[in-house]
Amino acid sequence: MSTGKNQYVVRNGDKWGVRGEGNQRLTREFDTQKEAINYGRGIAQRQESELRIQGRDARFREAYSYGNDPYPPKG
Repeated sequence: MSTGKNQYVVRNGDKWGVRGEGNQRLTREFDTQKEAINYGRGIAQRQESELRIQGRDARFREAYSYGNDPYPPKG
């Protein structure tokens, strides 16, 4: 279970942004996706949450978990 908001790297026109889950406004905007990923990763690591990355086609292509990931599940 994560302790902070999941972070999303999203396309914003011809730029890229980082947005916390449930937020309408971007936390910050960047010229490149790489810059946005690096920034979002830092937030996700500090908040022990997930980073989800949107591709150019608007589909989410990757997700990284920095929280208490229950995998592998007990059993």
